[in-house]
Amino acid sequence: MLVCWEWLAQYVDLSVSVDHLANRFAMTGLNHESTSVVGSDTVIDLEVTSNRGDCLGHIGVAREAAVILQTKLRIPPAQPTCSATPVESQIAVVNEFPSGCPRYTARVIRGVKVGPSPEWLVRRLAAVGMPSVNNVVDVTNYVMMECAQPLHAFDLEHIKGGKIIVRAAREKEQLVAIDHRTYQLDPGMVVIADAERAMAIGGVMGGADSEVSGATTDLLIEAAAFDPLAVRRAARLLKLQSPSSFRFERRPDPVGLDWASRRCCELILQTAGGQLCMGVIDVGAQPTQRESIEFRVAQIERVLGIVIPTLEVVRILTALGCQVITSSASLLTVTPPSWRGDVTREVDLIEEVARLYGYEQIPEDVSVPLQVADIRPKDIAMSRVRHSLSAYSIDEAMTASVVPDNFEKLGSPWTDQPPLETETPLLVGSRLLRRSLLPSLLAARYTNQSQSIRNAQLYEAANIYLSGAGTGDLPQQIAVLGIVTAGELPLVKGVVEEMIEQVVSSSVRVTWQASEHPLFAPGSMQRVCLDDAALGYVGLISRQAQEAMSLDQPVAAAELSIDLLAAQLEEVRRAQQVSMFPGVVRDLNFVVDEGVRWSDFENACRAAASRLLQRVNYRETYRDAKKDGAEKKRLLLSLHFQSNERTLTSEEVDSDVARIIAACTERLGATLLS
Repeated sequence: MLVCWEWLAQYVDLSVSVDHLANRFAMTGLNHESTSVVGSDTVIDLEVTSNRGDCLGHIGVAREAAVILQTKLRIPPAQPTCSATPVESQIAVVNEFPSGCPRYTARVIRGVKVGPSPEWLVRRLAAVGMPSVNNVVDVTNYVMMECAQPLHAFDLEHIKGGKIIVRAAREKEQLVAIDHRTYQLDPGMVVIADAERAMAIGGVMGGADSEVSGATTDLLIEAAAFDPLAVRRAARLLKLQSPSSFRFERRPDPVGLDWASRRCCELILQTAGGQLCMGVIDVGAQPTQRESIEFRVAQIERVLGIVIPTLEVVRILTALGCQVITSSASLLTVTPPSWRGDVTREVDLIEEVARLYGYEQIPEDVSVPLQVADIRPKDIAMSRVRHSLSAYSIDEAMTASVVPDNFEKLGSPWTDQPPLETETPLLVGSRLLRRSLLPSLLAARYTNQSQSIRNAQLYEAANIYLSGAGTGDLPQQIAVLGIVTAGELPLVKGVVEEMIEQVVSSSVRVTWQASEHPLFAPGSMQRVCLDDAALGYVGLISRQAQEAMSLDQPVAAAELSIDLLAAQLEEVRRAQQVSMFPGVVRDLNFVVDEGVRWSDFENACRAAASRLLQRVNYRETYRDAKKDGAEKKRLLLSLHFQSNERTLTSEEVDSDVARIIAACTERLGATLLS
């Protein structure tokens, strides 16, 4: 924000040097970028944070200076002389889009003479980097730079049908703006139209058809409040940032809107002549009264570590424009001013008091009590998960929570309910809240593939959003972990097993169950459970999903519930005793039916053996229909025996192996191969 020193002095007595005030601005939140001389005036460049839209005008900066210097602020009364002609007889206003434009006001000036601006107006605009156009346009820019409320002047003669219509843009509607470029609009944008066509993009830029020119004699002066998100979205989509859109995105003072309109008319009458019609057309909601804030004075010491006298607190807040409704030694009831929409909480008031009282008055060694928050189980679990995934060279990805329709067509293993939709697309072509991370990760894998990175192994920890199962049920937000790797199912299953071992308590029973879902290839999907609660799903991505995402190589994937992992967390890992005695390994090769699963074998082995059996490891599966018959397979496994007290004998191991063989034969119909 460029601030002209001569201009600033119109509103506040500047009894200090430029450097002194610039330094004080920097100490109170308006960072001083530079000071320069433009013509005969001094210009200060201030960095204004996004929450201080009030300081995007000279009056807002002057208000800060008045508080710093403890002097009075002078604001022009803005009382233009009106004719007897009512404005309602000249124009009508209809607001069909109140969500995009909560309030719209219009005044009419007839008989103006458009021409060059006076020297003082040209000089002040030049000081803040704005070229002179003509006396009418220059006044609208001047008032915007004065009070941070953008305005617009229309040529009244070019408004068809005698009516202003505030509405949403029509599909593929076009507008030639005052920069003489054509823009294609969409229904999410606010337009100011007449009876025939759009004349301006609300809050962004006016149109060329109705702009003020040398032939203009009658004006309509617009002062409006536009929704900041609508303005920001339109400016970004059209790549059309302007000083007006910059200010509307930061919410101008809603109460100051009418003052800005009157001030603009007053200056136009001074510089271009004409007659102002009586009254104003004001359509939409009026500004609401700000809610009061209970301010506990003792909180100042707790937050800042220093004591500030209550009278000084009241003085600072009053100087900032706040209303101190009730005051006692311990409690204040404060109503923030209309131009400070960012002040909504007690801590905001404390910040205001601190910055005006002076940060330099807070000693560096002041004691501020702090309480360190406990580490959540979820944080511990995710730290171990990330460590495990990094060890497998799997990289973390970050993708958007809103996805296009083709992502959601792949489905979700978590729910059959349709996805939730946002009212306004947050990304181009994306308005659905995802029900699974896997489609987004598959898209990220394709992006890497297009850059010749053929085997991008990725994971993401984020939320998914599930619709309520029944009428009236609230949607669910679930934290999950998604993983995509090369198309090797044992690899991704091993990664999941390692994470479970690193995170979950050893007392929790882990089971794997066959399952099916269109996202996964038939026969490959498994549901992993912790004590019968579904932790997630592991499998190979189906051929259809692979082709839909244009992937040229098979992909294995997993998706797990982070919430369940955290719920079953073993917070303190316990070291396992390492035996100093040698172990014994025995390999067994069985022929079993095709439907027998590895988990069945492992459970049978552990149930039959003594405590000497430490591990049951899967080796491989082999099929030979000629030797073993149809629907048969060979399963090779290794049994690891070890004791912490002694060296095992062959008889002990043989006894356990015999019981294991008998159990597998009896329970699973397995035949041991010699």
